[in-house]
Amino acid sequence: MGAGRVGLRTARVLDESGHDVVLIENDGTTASRAQEAGFQVIEGDGAMESTLTLTDLERTDAVGALTGDLNDNFVACMIAKEHGCRTVMRIDEDYREEIYRRYAKAVDEVIYPERLGAIAAKNAMLGGDIQAVADVAQHLQLVQFTITGESPMKGYSISELELPANASLLAFSSGDEPLRLPTPDDTLEQGDTLAILADFSVLGDVRSIIAGEGNAATALGGA
Repeated sequence: MGAGRVGLRTARVLDESGHDVVLIENDGTTASRAQEAGFQVIEGDGAMESTLTLTDLERTDAVGALTGDLNDNFVACMIAKEHGCRTVMRIDEDYREEIYRRYAKAVDEVIYPERLGAIAAKNAMLGGDIQAVADVAQHLQLVQFTITGESPMKGYSISELELPANASLLAFSSGDEPLRLPTPDDTLEQGDTLAILADFSVLGDVRSIIAGEGNAATALGGA
C-alpha cells in the first residue's frame, strides 16, 4: 500500500526477485506513474477493507503498508492480519521508543526507511571493517565486525571472547563462508566476520574489544 518513493522502490525489488506485486495507491497521478512502470495498481484507499480485499487477501502472503500516513498504515495492517497476512508497517515519525511499544506487537514488522537509509550512509562515509546492519529497537543495533590484522581478538577462540552483558554474538563466518552459528572452538582469524547485537550503551566497548581502541574511535566518528 503506497506507490510513492518507498512503496514503488520496494515493489521493484520484490518484482526483480520474482514475486507477484500489487500496489494500492490513493493518488491518481502516483497510481498512473506506477502503472507506467509496469505494475498492477488498484487505485483507492488501502485503509478501507473494501479496497484492500480487491487484492485477494486470502491468497496474499504479505501486506506492506508503506504510505506516509501512520494511522492508515496501522489500519491496513490490522485488516490484513485478520486475513492471515504477514504485515509490515512503515513509520516516518521520530525514532521514538513509544512508537515501537504501541505498534510492534500488533504487526509483524515495523520499519523506518529514513533510519535504514541513514545507517547505509553512515557505513559508506566511515568505511572500514565495522558495519551497522540495522537498528533492531530503540537502543539495540546489529553490527557486523571483520577481524583485521590489528584486532585484539585475532587468534583467540570464540570461547575466549568476553562481550559486555548487553551484547551477544549471533553469527560467525570464517573467511568467505556464509554466516552461521558460532561454536566455542571457532578461532578468530583475519577476514572472519562476527555479527553482534548490542545495546547502544556498550557499542563502544564492543568495538574496543574486537576492533581495538584506534578502530573504535574511527568507527564512532560522531556519525
